[in-house]
Amino acid sequence: MGTKSGHSSRRVFVILMLAAVILCMLLLAGCQKKEEPASSEADKLEEIADRGVLKVGTTGDYQPMSYLNPDTGEYVGFDNELTKDLAGEMGVEIQYVETSWPTLMEDTLAGKFDLAICGITVNDARKEQALMSDGYIVNGKTILCRAEDADKYTSLEAINRPEVRVMVNPGGLNEQFARENLPDVTLIIHDVNQEIPGLVASGEADIMITEIMEAGYYVGQDERLAAPLVQEPFTHGEIGVLMPKGSEDLLNYVNEFLRKEKESGRIDELADEYFYRYLEPDEELAPAA
Repeated sequence: MGTKSGHSSRRVFVILMLAAVILCMLLLAGCQKKEEPASSEADKLEEIADRGVLKVGTTGDYQPMSYLNPDTGEYVGFDNELTKDLAGEMGVEIQYVETSWPTLMEDTLAGKFDLAICGITVNDARKEQALMSDGYIVNGKTILCRAEDADKYTSLEAINRPEVRVMVNPGGLNEQFARENLPDVTLIIHDVNQEIPGLVASGEADIMITEIMEAGYYVGQDERLAAPLVQEPFTHGEIGVLMPKGSEDLLNYVNEFLRKEKESGRIDELADEYFYRYLEPDEELAPAA
């Protein structure tokens, strides 16, 4: 009896020890599994390469930077040519994603596209919320008016009068600038940005708040228009590429791409093609260094 009881006790003890060892091994494996970092998602460049498509946000309403031609359904302009260069270097196709000035930041943060490029001014507000590339061409607020009124609108003070009708597109920096700097004018909000120059030329408005590139382009398209302050813009800045945070590898790639485009003279070439050639020789504005 005693011997059998001893053997039984030892068997129970061995079984319990084995169970304890197995339990410890399971617990240890579980702990190690928990401590292992989650596999990192592919970086943005790898994601774009795997997809084979660069998703580009654009408003398509900003001549001469990015414009959706209603007759062909194709995007044309300075930034569209630049985008082709970028996609070509990356070895991917382009998929344009429609956005608007009022929803540009919201769409960027929502990840609707990899980057946005459509004449976007680099500023602190945008850089606080998202990533912005180095500037690739100078920019600044100026005006379009009828050629016959060019001598009349020589300063903000001369424009800021109740009888002066200022027209801007909604939601962007043009509207913001007008509200902050021209509180006494008759402000007209017009949804379709590319229609505003024609409305100014035909007398539906007196002034369009715009950028120096857009002003140069439209002066070349319509002899009824003038940009008397193109050499003295109200603000000074640069145009850049916008993308969501978390895309730092793409940001570095884009900055290096832009550096090479500048050094090769490609930026100058596009500027001449799309807007500098419409200005008088002494009005030409140097691209960003």
